[in-house]
Amino acid sequence: MDSVKVNGRSYRMPARPVVVVCIDGSAPEYFEDGLKRGLLPNLARFRRQGFSALADCVIPSFTNPNNLSIVSGAPPSVHGISGNFFLDPDTGREVMMNEPALLRCESILAALSRQGRRIAIVTAKDKLRRLLGHGVQGGICFSAERAHEATEAENGIADATALVRRKTPDVYSAALSEFVMEAGVRLLETARPDAMYLSLTDYVQHKHAPGTPEADAFYRSLDAYWGRLEQMGALVGLTADHGMNAKTRADGTPDIVYLETVLAEGLAPGGFRVILPITDPYVLHHGALGSFATVYLRDPADGPGVRERLGRVRGIVYAEPRAAACARFELPPDRVGDLVVISGANVVLGKSPQSHDLSLLKEPLRSHGGLAEQRVPFELSAPVSAAYRDRARAGLRNFDIFDYLLNGTAA
Repeated sequence: MDSVKVNGRSYRMPARPVVVVCIDGSAPEYFEDGLKRGLLPNLARFRRQGFSALADCVIPSFTNPNNLSIVSGAPPSVHGISGNFFLDPDTGREVMMNEPALLRCESILAALSRQGRRIAIVTAKDKLRRLLGHGVQGGICFSAERAHEATEAENGIADATALVRRKTPDVYSAALSEFVMEAGVRLLETARPDAMYLSLTDYVQHKHAPGTPEADAFYRSLDAYWGRLEQMGALVGLTADHGMNAKTRADGTPDIVYLETVLAEGLAPGGFRVILPITDPYVLHHGALGSFATVYLRDPADGPGVRERLGRVRGIVYAEPRAAACARFELPPDRVGDLVVISGANVVLGKSPQSHDLSLLKEPLRSHGGLAEQRVPFELSAPVSAAYRDRARAGLRNFDIFDYLLNGTAA
């Protein structure tokens, strides 16, 4: 078979190893700043010889929905993952969206594996591993966070630390992403997968703006890995799950709209429930504060009044009912609240002051989730056809990257 159809698109079989790197939280400014100062020679070469553009990620601009969109080539309305965290309507419980049972479609990687192609997936955090590896037959799939626990039966590889020749890094470190990249290089040397997906962590981007010494060191390290992958014969694609912005006032303190406090002024106790889909087990760098929230109302008739009240709150740029929001952002309606609320570029949404431990934030808050973090890089190490260049002028999504790599290049 020369191609495989997944979620309405056909993908050619890879003629050489294809590697997609999802650089978590990589706003385009990190690339532009590094290129301007000559810090990223391999990315500069990709731009000279390949293809470069900006793309839009899916909204909410969070990790789980965007990673699943990238590997499925489809929006959340198709794959079902609407955030990192959601309210299960069947149980009324707030739960992590990291169970494969929540998925509603097949991934490109799973479809390629069914045709006998070798697949490798390495994630920084374990929360994504089972989602991204779901349905992949006979492949390698492990996380840097739990590399020392990898087994042949569960992950397709025993003790991934031996492969990488490093100890499992701290989950709150740049080293976690560098472990993923080193694993990708080692797997290309040894297993030679036909398609590989490397998903990093946004620890650095949450803490360090473009141009800071810490960001410079991190991106120079990544750039060296991208060059190694390409020099080993891989066709490399780079994108991000979302961007990143400072979410602070002029004095450097977090600029937060506490939705429960706002809503309590007009609704009876128990009349609403706020869900923050950024929530996951790793909150030290963002305090579960992002720019996207959903609100469930006990009485839907309260919706128009609540929308009108939210529209008057400084820092809120979008407050619309479920139907309108799901249509605009291609979200699954059964996994979204009665209202979708989005804050501006430098503002985050919280529940109440008591719900967030701001003492965990050691640097000025940087976060994501809204429209201001939607633009992300889209870089290929090889050129694309004229038809694909023309398509890009009409706008790209980050989840177009496998299409561009497998169908748009001559490689």
